[in-house]
Amino acid sequence: MAVYVDDMKAPFGNMVMCHMWADSDDELLAMADRIGVQRNWIQGHPTLSFGKHRNASWVHFDIALSKRALAVRAGAIETDRYGPVEHTSRLRLDAAVVRGDVEGQQRAHAMLGNIARLRAGQVAK
Repeated sequence: MAVYVDDMKAPFGNMVMCHMWADSDDELLAMADRIGVQRNWIQGHPTLSFGKHRNASWVHFDIALSKRALAVRAGAIETDRYGPVEHTSRLRLDAAVVRGDVEGQQRAHAMLGNIARLRAGQVAK
């Protein structure tokens, strides 16, 4: 189990933001507490998120780079901008395997292949 942070650098007011997510909600919330991110900023969670943030496609926090540095010091794994897509694709693959959904498995494998090619510079960005 792990917590992850990507290297996205999106401007938001006077801050620069990235994503933080985890293998489990408990790990994500524990890291948020540890680095001082308010739990009510969680996105994509079916019960903890609010308003438009509930509709995010995956459970994560947008965090400032200063909080990212704290998360890394606390053990978060650094990844690139493809990390969130890779993570959600792996979750979808696992769910498809459990359901016996061959088509879903094929889609997830295709996405993981695309990510590998993007990282290798073999696909136009």
